[in-house]
Amino acid sequence: MEEIVQNISSPIEMAAIIKDLGVPFSSQHLSKISTEDRYSTSFNMALSLGILGADLGYLNVYEKTGTSVNYLSAINKLADGLRVSQFFDFNTLKRLATGSTNIDSLMFLSVHSFNQMDEHLRNTDRNNLSALMIAGAWIEGMYFATQVVNQTKDDFLAEYIAEQKITLNNLMVILKNFANDPEFAKLIKELELIKSEFDKVRITYEMGDPQAVEKDGMLMIVQQENSIVEISDGVLNNIIEATAKVRNRLLTM
Repeated sequence: MEEIVQNISSPIEMAAIIKDLGVPFSSQHLSKISTEDRYSTSFNMALSLGILGADLGYLNVYEKTGTSVNYLSAINKLADGLRVSQFFDFNTLKRLATGSTNIDSLMFLSVHSFNQMDEHLRNTDRNNLSALMIAGAWIEGMYFATQVVNQTKDDFLAEYIAEQKITLNNLMVILKNFANDPEFAKLIKELELIKSEFDKVRITYEMGDPQAVEKDGMLMIVQQENSIVEISDGVLNNIIEATAKVRNRLLTM
């Protein structure tokens, strides 16, 4: 599970790609901070922690530090509810956000905090909650990307989205470990709607030329591999539509 988690793209990475394309910030992409009732169960708290974590990453990448304070407060409450708040330095993060002078430190500490919370959940036999955090962050990052590609029709972003087929397959492997739980079964059913569209994406690999690489003072030959991604406009549109529907329903689960 740890290996799969490490290979899942960070929402920060997705937000950075979007910003690098010159796409302006849009508050419409963010999920709304809900009432306390919305966060009444550990399932909802962990899933929402991932979603709001992705929102925080998006805000930080675009240096919207004023708005990020509200998300920091909500995340802090969720972390406290899941008993991982010792890894979320709310006061320091709030100070960095309100000072807005060191965005790099704010982003580093935010990502580091989430990594620590996730690791602690797995180390304390709460892999189910870790999986929910990862799922929430992934679906929110996908929502950002699909909303932007729907506007820009950018080929690079479309290919990056298509490559998420591999990530989703790995994520489903994790989630299905907890399929006996009715709430997980419902989440899996929702994500299957996106997966059924990703199944139409074709990813093939071709071997490139081997390269000589020096490592630890020794010369090693590394075989290069190139991926070829094929996604039609129709499949991309279906992924965009399915992602929006599933993401919006998850916000009310």
